Amino acid sequence: MDITIEALQAYLAEHYCGWATEQSMFMKLVEEIGEVAEVLNKRAGRKYSEETDLQEQLGTELADMIHYIIAIAAINDIDLSRIILEKDKKAAVKYNHATNLETFLSNRGKSE
Repeated sequence: MDITIEALQAYLAEHYCGWATEQSMFMKLVEEIGEVAEVLNKRAGRKYSEETDLQEQLGTELADMIHYIIAIAAINDIDLSRIILEKDKKAAVKYNHATNLETFLSNRGKSE
């Protein structure tokens, strides 16, 4: 099953709106960033780890980061998909990319 940003944002808005604050969600995001850093340090050998599946753990922590990033957008009623597309268009021009995200997605849809 694929998850869209819009669907996740709607789900998190329903889950968090009315009681969560952007500050509380941001603090959770910072915690998750620290957990990603810890996993990356373990993978690089800078920190000891008895865990064997650091790839899975990294995926879990990255998913947590995405959760809180999108939750912050959701409780602030920000259309994150629109903003990502707009920002990427500007970046594609600024950094002289061959394509932008919107074009990539359009071309991808044609090949599926």
